Amino acid sequence: MKCENVPEIVVARLPLYVQKLNQLLREGKGTISSEELGELLNMSSSQIRRDFAYFGGFGKKGSGYEIISLMESLREILNLNQIWKMLVVGVGHLGQALLHYNGFLRKGFEIVAAFDSSADIIGKKIGGVVVRDIEELEKYICPEKIKIAAITVPAEHAQAVCDRLVNCGVKAILNYAPVTLQVPEGVKVSRIDPVLSLQTMTYYLQD
Repeated sequence: MKCENVPEIVVARLPLYVQKLNQLLREGKGTISSEELGELLNMSSSQIRRDFAYFGGFGKKGSGYEIISLMESLREILNLNQIWKMLVVGVGHLGQALLHYNGFLRKGFEIVAAFDSSADIIGKKIGGVVVRDIEELEKYICPEKIKIAAITVPAEHAQAVCDRLVNCGVKAILNYAPVTLQVPEGVKVSRIDPVLSLQTMTYYLQD
């Protein structure tokens, strides 16, 4: 399910709702109101209702939301009702950490390939994935039609890697390189930079 003209910030909040609802379900809770959910997420109930209204709304007024039904609906909106194959380009310390992280598969994302240019790492098995030569990138991913990739290469190589991925049909990129990538319309890039986050937070640490 996909609705047009939904603000990106609304889409970004949907996984937060799914995460919290999943937690509540594990705790044995069956229903929840927008007020209760808002308190748990430090949001207003009206904001939650406005977000849900983009997708037709869920539940009935006065009776709250059935957690299972709401979570399943949000997962369908986010296309999380399948296992998404993804790959990692750049297998340094950060790339290796991603390969060892088993949380991806638990959430529906399977790292099926990894690529690097270093002869010291090519051929090694890391986190259950054999590292391939980056020269084989197109040969592997174009036929596989993989849509998601993580870039963990140095900044000076990130754009070139990005271009190669896009040319093979990758539509969603997690960019860990400290550079802004230029991509065509229809390709989504999420920049993951903990330093930027820290620099934002230090603003609030002033005496």
